[in-house]
Amino acid sequence: MHAFTAPLAGLFGACPEIALFLALVIGCWIGRFRFGSFQLGGVAGSLLAAVLLSQIGVHIDSGIKNVLFALFIYAVGYQSGPQFFRSLGRQSLREILMAVVLAVTGLITVVAVARMFHLDKGLAAGLAAGGLTQSAIIGTAGSSLEKLGLPLAQVQQLQGNVAVGYAVTYIFGSIGPILLCVNVLPWFMKRGIREDAIKAEAAQAGGVHVPGEGEVPALPNLIGRAYRITTSGLTVSSIEGMAHGVTVEQILRDSKETGVGGDVTLMPGDQVLLVGQRADILTVGQKIGQECGEVPGMDIALIRRDVVLSRKDFSGKTVSECAQSLSAATRHGVYLVALSRAGTPLPVTGDTSVKDGDVVTLLGTSADVQRVAALIGTILVPSVKTDLVFHSLGLALGLLIGLGVVHMGSVPLTLGSGGGALLSGLLFGWYQSRHRASGNMPSAASNLLVDLGLAGFVAVTGLQTGQQAIATIMQHGITLFLLGVVVTLVPLILTMFFGRYVLRYDNTAIFAGALAGSRSANPAFGEVLNKAGNAVPTTPFAITYAVANVLLTLLGPLVVAFS
Repeated sequence: MHAFTAPLAGLFGACPEIALFLALVIGCWIGRFRFGSFQLGGVAGSLLAAVLLSQIGVHIDSGIKNVLFALFIYAVGYQSGPQFFRSLGRQSLREILMAVVLAVTGLITVVAVARMFHLDKGLAAGLAAGGLTQSAIIGTAGSSLEKLGLPLAQVQQLQGNVAVGYAVTYIFGSIGPILLCVNVLPWFMKRGIREDAIKAEAAQAGGVHVPGEGEVPALPNLIGRAYRITTSGLTVSSIEGMAHGVTVEQILRDSKETGVGGDVTLMPGDQVLLVGQRADILTVGQKIGQECGEVPGMDIALIRRDVVLSRKDFSGKTVSECAQSLSAATRHGVYLVALSRAGTPLPVTGDTSVKDGDVVTLLGTSADVQRVAALIGTILVPSVKTDLVFHSLGLALGLLIGLGVVHMGSVPLTLGSGGGALLSGLLFGWYQSRHRASGNMPSAASNLLVDLGLAGFVAVTGLQTGQQAIATIMQHGITLFLLGVVVTLVPLILTMFFGRYVLRYDNTAIFAGALAGSRSANPAFGEVLNKAGNAVPTTPFAITYAVANVLLTLLGPLVVAFS
């Protein structure tokens, strides 16, 4: 065995990053396997693979872990910023209560286990830190131990026991919430995370159907059709007057293109390209002639452009009122196909009110769209580029916020780098939704940060702590590990029942996000997000995460006091 591991140990010593990416390869591969309804997932798989590789001996810098986690949590905040700030208010009370219940049940569980098994205050605090995966408890508990008035040697021994308890219980403390939130909770709710995430997304969109990635409607509302004229005496204006919102975009006569002015008279045999609402096109088509198949020479391309509405006199008016304020010649050939506000789709109806900063999606020829866009706002040019100035600033400010410390009595409270980056991501995501011309980050780029950031973070954690955890279990027996399992699962299960039967959570995706956040369980949240396939679980997670970060940090002195 040594002959096999020695070359790997030398390789990992020369380049520990290889161990990181091997953990991702093995872990994500393992995570794909499904056993009935159970699937480990890439995050938990990467953690287990990293623990296995750590036994060979890997020394990897914590800076890598911190950077990966900051990228992950900032991207999560950026994706959900607009929805998060709309959700704040009385409706956030459920999430706050979730975090409070988990913190209280976590404290009771740790104290009860410590007393039943006669654990000293150091091991009890370590159980809390590892079983609840709140590393800040190590610091707050350590400070409280120093204030007990014990001899220095005894204090140091107790502080060492905090580290021992943390090392033994942290691995399952990370895996347990993943299993419960991703596998147990959907079974308990009798509905999947994905189906409820889709349902919640539709509800947030006010009933507006948002096609998934790669989806297109089988019956699009806006269509183009070619017709051969069989009716005499028609003009372009008379055809467009037969139904509101139908335009003649191209005319071919004897296979040659002619002008499309309103006074142009059409002759039998001419071929015309009509664009408009499907029902209107079919009605007009029956009156003017016979539909053609593919017509050589009809090659006009329509473009779809998002435009940020900045015309002040439009704010507060309905879509119909805004359209009427533009001349018929100006809006000719341009169709409003979508409308959104801060990333949330709005119904495209005549009585929908618009506001400054809304994004309208226009369809038409390039010249027509440019003409209207120049009068109502600024075109958002599609780009695969990420605004690195904007997002690097966001990350830097978030990490700076995380350095701040507020003292509650003798207990130091801080958001930490994770909390600071999350808050900054939320703020920058909200700002970008209202000022779309800056801060671009394609969804593919932000999804990469989320997936790679979280999986990489837990892999580095496994590489750093796996060897120590296994060695500690061998030294102290399996009892401490099993007690950590109890501390991990009991508060989560009790909080799950409280959320279902007292707080009345009925959407599995939202419930899973809130439950993961109430434990500050980032790996679990990453798997929930992956299962959901959209950002629905992020808002409840962000609220409970912020509250839980404070409450769980406070457990250190309380465990020392009561155990």
